[in-house]
Amino acid sequence: MRIELTDEQIKKKDEFKEFVDTSIIPYAKDNDEEENMNPEMLKKVIESKYLGAPLPKEYGGLDWDQITIGLLNEQFGRGCSSAKGLLTVHGMCSLAILKWGSEEQRNLWLPKMAKGEAIGAFALTEPNIGSDAKSVETVASQVDGHYVINGHKKWITMGQIADIIIVFAKLEGKPTAFLVEKGTPGFSVKPMKKLLGSRAAMIAELTFQDCKIPIENIIGFPGGGITHVALSCLDYGRYTVAWGCVGLAEACLTDSLKYARRRKQFDAPLRKNQLIQKMITEMTVDVEAARQLCYKCGYLKDVGDPDSIVDTWIAKYYAAKMVNRVANNAVQIFGGNGCYNEYPIERYLRDARINEIIEGTTQMHEVLIATNSFVRYS
Repeated sequence: MRIELTDEQIKKKDEFKEFVDTSIIPYAKDNDEEENMNPEMLKKVIESKYLGAPLPKEYGGLDWDQITIGLLNEQFGRGCSSAKGLLTVHGMCSLAILKWGSEEQRNLWLPKMAKGEAIGAFALTEPNIGSDAKSVETVASQVDGHYVINGHKKWITMGQIADIIIVFAKLEGKPTAFLVEKGTPGFSVKPMKKLLGSRAAMIAELTFQDCKIPIENIIGFPGGGITHVALSCLDYGRYTVAWGCVGLAEACLTDSLKYARRRKQFDAPLRKNQLIQKMITEMTVDVEAARQLCYKCGYLKDVGDPDSIVDTWIAKYYAAKMVNRVANNAVQIFGGNGCYNEYPIERYLRDARINEIIEGTTQMHEVLIATNSFVRYS
């Protein structure tokens, strides 16, 4: 397995870092406090064409390899978790259309999504349904040559601004995926505020009340919503979340190193304190270990190894737990300043916590990984 980055990947990583430093980080604090994605920042993200990273060039995408996509998400995670969330769900929606959509759907939506002219979202979770995705309560029925959807979705990232949403509903009792456009009659959006972290991720509750969509808006096939569409999307989502955790943890580590150098206690910089050194050591090793797991995932995906699915579970599980350990240590190093929004550390901690829930909770990943291990090592 190749560990080192290619010259092109190194060049891209530097490019991503500069973009995040100049076009993401300056907006991150206000994004969090205002619980809104700054329009100017969103415009810069769209102009960068990064939203087309996973899409083929025939649709106007960048057609980047998985390692490069990972590096992009790492840097966005370092700068703003909410901005990273945009990359994740937009990618999940566009890849669902690419893999499972009809030719007409691909030709209509993918060029727009590659350019950022249409923002995508992924609506699976409901008020009563989270990890048990196959039990979605939203229903769809075929009426007079249309599908009619009724139900609710909750915690939908970018739901407030999405132009096209992959919605999962039961059709004749079988979970199925559909495309629903913004502005469709019977479809309404309610912003969700006062969240713990990722406050600018434009999270929303969606309501479908006799929402009529064209028969052509089915994605994949009846009954394939979870087993085919959702699982392939979630695999991409988990991969990008893992990389985002690495980036967020790196931000915690970098800020902690700077603070420990300049902050003095007992007539000596914090960096001289052995207990602080212990925390810095643990943070450094944690970040590097998670990064290596992500590299392995990206490599396996690029060579088409089916084990990449399991390794994505492992990377997401470890990275999500890791970033919380690192963020906790960062707050401890900053002391009281780590609990005050004059510094970004308290935001890092709140954002970190979200990662053990999204794209599969830590506990669900423990079930998946353990079950696979009993088979793999029996």
